[in-house]
Amino acid sequence: MPQSTPTSYILVLYYSRSGATEKMARLIGRGIEQAGSGIEARLRTVPPVSTVCEATASSVPENGAVYCSEDDLRNCAGLIMGSPTRFGNMAAPLKYFIDGTGAVWLSGALINKPAAVFTSTASLHGGQESTLLSMMNPLFHHGMLMCGLPYSEPQLMTTQSGGTPYGASHLAGKNSDRKLDEQESDLCIALGRRVATLALKLLA
Repeated sequence: MPQSTPTSYILVLYYSRSGATEKMARLIGRGIEQAGSGIEARLRTVPPVSTVCEATASSVPENGAVYCSEDDLRNCAGLIMGSPTRFGNMAAPLKYFIDGTGAVWLSGALINKPAAVFTSTASLHGGQESTLLSMMNPLFHHGMLMCGLPYSEPQLMTTQSGGTPYGASHLAGKNSDRKLDEQESDLCIALGRRVATLALKLLA
């Protein structure tokens, strides 16, 4: 009896502190699943970084997505990476993980695979676009093909909260309690669907 071929997946790799970025990741995953058969979403997170040298994180998080492994990254058909904004940059835990991917870079495993980025911020002008642009830098070094959101997505012209051509974004509010609005949600789904669709074309 022949073995079934493993389904290709888009890795949705994120760090979330208050839950907003995780909600975006799940919407992006929904968009990936809409791209058609042969591709699925794989949600993964990273452990927090402690300032205490002796502190160690459990190998399994208490809730949410499991921690990303090197194999998750190496074998993906595409990558969508998300983080809350930290002074216009990605959060330290995600940066720490990416800084440790030298072996994947040396292998060239991510070259010519589609990639995209997403973020959540507390304030409207709190660094959404600079965070997205800075998150692209290591992915360019990995040789990935960066995907943004085209203006064929009408929400880009009407949104008054999150959503940029550089990737999906969300205005969470100063207390991180503002829910994703319809336009932000639609753009998250569109981003996932676009990366998965491109990955399927590249795999064909």
